[in-house]
Amino acid sequence: MSDDRNECGPAESDHAILSRRSLLELAGLAVATAVLPPGMLMTKPSHSRDTTGQGVSPIMEKLSTYMSEASGRELPDEVTEKTKQHILDTVAAMISGSELTPGRVAVQFAGVYGGRELATVVASKIVCGPIEAALTNGVLAHADETDDSHAASQSHPGCAVVPAALAAGERFGISGTHFLRAVTLGYDVGTRVTMTLGGQQFEAESHWSTHSISPLFGAAAAAGCAASLTVAQMRFLLGYTAHQSSGLGAWNRDTEHIQKAFHFGGMTARSGVTSALIVQAGWTGVEDIFSGKDNFFQAYNPHADPAGLAEKLGERYEISRTNIKKWPVGSPIQAALDALEILRKQRPFHSNEVQQVSVQLATDEAAIVNNREIPDICLQHMVAVMVMDKTVTFSSAHDKARMKDPATLREREKVKLIPDEQLEHLMPLRVAIVEMQLTDGTHLTQRVDNVRGTPKNPMTRDEIVGKARDLIAPILGTAQCANLIERVLNLDRVKDIRELRPLLQLA
Repeated sequence: MSDDRNECGPAESDHAILSRRSLLELAGLAVATAVLPPGMLMTKPSHSRDTTGQGVSPIMEKLSTYMSEASGRELPDEVTEKTKQHILDTVAAMISGSELTPGRVAVQFAGVYGGRELATVVASKIVCGPIEAALTNGVLAHADETDDSHAASQSHPGCAVVPAALAAGERFGISGTHFLRAVTLGYDVGTRVTMTLGGQQFEAESHWSTHSISPLFGAAAAAGCAASLTVAQMRFLLGYTAHQSSGLGAWNRDTEHIQKAFHFGGMTARSGVTSALIVQAGWTGVEDIFSGKDNFFQAYNPHADPAGLAEKLGERYEISRTNIKKWPVGSPIQAALDALEILRKQRPFHSNEVQQVSVQLATDEAAIVNNREIPDICLQHMVAVMVMDKTVTFSSAHDKARMKDPATLREREKVKLIPDEQLEHLMPLRVAIVEMQLTDGTHLTQRVDNVRGTPKNPMTRDEIVGKARDLIAPILGTAQCANLIERVLNLDRVKDIRELRPLLQLA
């Protein structure tokens, strides 16, 4: 994205006469914002009118129009395929997450809270209200570290977008094609919000969390698309979503992954669906939350340029730039495990031959995974498991008891994590440099810039299906797992998304 984008002001009013108050507000906004490109202030909405007389900027006009038309807009074949893969990956994360502590407490909440029986709670027998279902499934999707991630926006889109689209989709009985388009839109809108705010740098400097803000706007966009909101309603949707945006970097301190799962997936999916449902029910509000007095960017980052919200919409699909994890561990650990796998292929070794392993990561990434209490986000532990087992599985990544096993602890003592300022400058590219010293004097080194599952090193459909099968089959059974995978990969043939319910739930 360009570094010299300018903040957008409101479009010209259709009214010939402005009130004194309106003139003063526009004058104040002109002082507060940078100069727009020539002619931009003269741009008038082409598809709809400002219904509240507050003023709508060209950026909001473009974004809200794009969002309102998404359900009827055909996607490129490669984007449709990518969306199916991310839906399958997220559904697998939900199902596998149901047997972890965050997932169990989420399902328990849904069972106790209840609600009108409209939406599916995955990997259970519960059907409840769409808001509660979105919250529960969002927690399930990020109950561990198997869900997807988007580097540039510093977020995990799928764990909020897919649950929100599913809950709202069931509420309105949308088709599989409509569902695919809603999910794709969610990835496009949510990620652009925190990329526009500044991504990782914004999170580090402000202490706000991109991991909640981005998925929240993505969930709202997906749910709004499922609800078939109009252009004006999409503006209101964004306004209610901005008011609900929250979340602090303190999620890093969670030791049980419960609040983290709520923060990344549950809270965000719930709030996104809430925005869509209240607007669909007729609620109105501020029509352009991204410009004018006390707008979203003035609150979060006054230096951000709202033009990023609509940059290359319809040309650059963010779901195609989203990572699918090969390994069921935190994102900062992925490259290190890739490097160990490559080294073992180059020179096979046993754990008793390893004298020392050093791993260099970007400084902020190293801080996230340094000697954590949770196995799948503890680099030293997962490297030790990889060295011993020659791979990492969902089971081994969640075996907390193994963190106290003497044999594992001996291997863990050999692992040294080195924060690297130079690698920090490469973020959001998550690079790892692994060096290994063997007892016979052999020195091995491997650098990984593009982790398996990233856009420059993508997993194949077969790899993604294999990962999904490993996560789903132990819980739903082999036959139901196969049927679910087949149905998700053929979503464009599904007439009503509620047809998936028997395949998503426990028999």
